[in-house]
Amino acid sequence: MKIAIIDYGAGNVQSVLFALNRLGYEGEVTSNWEVISNADKVIFPGVGEASSAMKMILNLGLDKLIPTLNQPVLGICLGMQLLCNYSEEGNAKGLGIFDIDVVKFTSEVKVPQMGWNTIKNLKSDLFKDIKEDEFMYLVHSYYVPKCEYAIATTEYGIEYTTAIHKDNFYGVQFHPEKSGIYGEQILKNFLILNSKI
Repeated sequence: MKIAIIDYGAGNVQSVLFALNRLGYEGEVTSNWEVISNADKVIFPGVGEASSAMKMILNLGLDKLIPTLNQPVLGICLGMQLLCNYSEEGNAKGLGIFDIDVVKFTSEVKVPQMGWNTIKNLKSDLFKDIKEDEFMYLVHSYYVPKCEYAIATTEYGIEYTTAIHKDNFYGVQFHPEKSGIYGEQILKNFLILNSKI
């Protein structure tokens, strides 16, 4: 299986690579259009600030490539947020695959949310063998509100979306590569998803 991990300078790519290795898979960290287009699965990680990350994506022309991909694509953390229309973080225009905006947590809760929290309302094969209220590791100050694309939610002051799905695109706000055996199970589930939309 060919697994492409999109490299645009804002990813925790080594953590993702190590998690794939633990599952018995190899991944290729790349910004090469041909490699990404021909991969069986594509992982779109992200750590950092939304507007800076989008500048790097634009510089590489990946804003034109990513929305055209037909194989399963998994956005992680900032990668998930960049799949959306817009982020309040730096007033960043996203890739527009998910018709929803990313907003900042209110001052009523401590930001960033950092640490373990539970996921619930699980609605996808991405969560096969994952129980309701399982703990995942999160680090973020911005979030996707509850929406039609939600396949998991989390509570932090409010109930918000922690995983999204539309066609062949998936996104998770938490870091499966840092969430122990259950996070690795989610990665494994993604890797065995049917490639057909």
